[in-house]
Amino acid sequence: MKKEYLIYKLSEEMKEATRIDNDLFSKFDVKRGLRNEDGTGVLVGLTKIGNVVGYERIPGGGLKPIPGKLFYRNYDVEDISHAIIKEKRFGFEEVAYLLLSGRLPDKEELASFSELINDNMPLEQKTKMNIIELEGNNIMNILSRSVLEMYRFDPNADDTSRDNLMRQSIELISKFPTIIAYAFNMLRHATHGRSLHIRHPQEKLSIAENFLYMLKKDYTELDARTLDLLLILQAEHGGGNNSTFTVRVTSSTGTDTYSAIAAGIGSLKGPLHGGANIQVADMFHHLQENIKDWTSVDEIDTYFTRMLNKEVYNKTGLIYGIGHAVYTISDPRALLLKELARDLAREKGKEEEFAFLELLEERAIATFGRIKNNGKTVSSNIDFYSGFVYEMIGLPQEIFTPLFAMARIVGWCAHRNEELNFEGKRIIRPAYKNVLEEAPYIPIKKR
Repeated sequence: MKKEYLIYKLSEEMKEATRIDNDLFSKFDVKRGLRNEDGTGVLVGLTKIGNVVGYERIPGGGLKPIPGKLFYRNYDVEDISHAIIKEKRFGFEEVAYLLLSGRLPDKEELASFSELINDNMPLEQKTKMNIIELEGNNIMNILSRSVLEMYRFDPNADDTSRDNLMRQSIELISKFPTIIAYAFNMLRHATHGRSLHIRHPQEKLSIAENFLYMLKKDYTELDARTLDLLLILQAEHGGGNNSTFTVRVTSSTGTDTYSAIAAGIGSLKGPLHGGANIQVADMFHHLQENIKDWTSVDEIDTYFTRMLNKEVYNKTGLIYGIGHAVYTISDPRALLLKELARDLAREKGKEEEFAFLELLEERAIATFGRIKNNGKTVSSNIDFYSGFVYEMIGLPQEIFTPLFAMARIVGWCAHRNEELNFEGKRIIRPAYKNVLEEAPYIPIKKR
C-alpha cells in the first residue's frame, strides 16, 4: 500500500472515528469548553491573582450585564493605569511586582526590582546563537524553543521551591523581550535580506523602552508609554483564560517551569486566543479598502450586515474584535487603550484612521445587535484597538502575538506559583465519558 494512500485512508477513517452526536453532550450534561449553558465558565479553582468581571448574577437565576472591570490582586486596573498615564511613567514593572508578590512595591523596592529585571535581560550566548541559527517564520515557535533551551542553563531547573520559582519567574519576564526582539531581527534578515542587528538591552530603560530599542532602535516616548500600557493591560486575565489554564494544568503535574511556560505559549499561539489582534488588523485594512466613505454610517452598516451574513471578507460571519467570553457592556482594557491610542494617532497623523476605527466599533456593535437579535450584549474587546496601535508604533504583525506573550508571562508565572504553593494541591484531571459500546477483539487473521 502506498504511503500517500494510507494517509488518505486513515484520514477518512478518522472522520468517522471523531464524530460524536451533539445530542449526547446534552444527554450527559457535558460542559463543552468548560462552559455552562449560560456561557459562564465552569468553576474549577480559586485564585487571589486576578478577577475578570462582566456581569452579575440576579437572585433566582440569570445574568445582568454590567460595565467590565479587571482587577490585579485587589486593585482595579483602571486605577493603576490612570495613575501611570497621569504621571507619564512606565508601570509594567510595578504590575509585575504586584502580581508576583501580592502587594504594591514602594519606591525603593520598585527601583531594585526594575534593576533586577534589567540585569537578567541579556541572554546566554548559546541561547542567542540558537535563535540566530533557527529557521522558520513563526516567532512563537522560536520563543517556545528558546524557553525550553533555558532549561539547559538552569542548574536548578526542576526545583519547585518558592525561592527558585520566583527566581525563574523574574528571569523569564526579563528575557522574553530580548528573545522576541532577536527572533524578529533574525526573521527579517532571513526572509527579507535585511541587515542583522543585535542590540543589547540598555541600563535604566524600562521593559517597553528596551524592547523597542532592541527591535528597531528609534521610537518616541509616547510609543514606549503606549506599549507599556498594552503590556499592563495584557499581563493577567484570570485563571480561566486558555493559556493560563494550560500553565496551571501543566504545573499541577509538578513539571518544571520551562515546560509549563512552553505549553502556555503553544496555547496562546492559537488563532482563537492570542492571534485575534492580527485578524482585527487584517479586517481593518480590508474595510479601509472596501468602504469608500469612511464617515458613512449607511455604507458601514451595509457592509457589516453582509459580513455577518457571510457574503464578504472571509465569509466566516464574524466581526473580529467584537464580543468577549466574560465582558458584556464594555472591556475596560479597550477603553483604557483608546485613551492613549487617540494621542498616538494625533502624533502619527492617523486621526482620520482612528476616527474611522471608532465609527466601525460603534456600527459593528449596533449591526451585531440588529442582525443577531439574540438579546446578547456585546462590546469591543482590547483586540479591536491593539493591532492598530501596534502598527502606529511601527511593529510588524509577526510580533503581535509574541507581544501578548511578553505581557502574559507575568500572569502565567503568578498562576504557576500559586498552583504549586497552596495547601492541598492536586493534579488537575477532569473526566471524559466514553460513548462507544464495548466490542470483542478480533484476531488479525479474521479481520
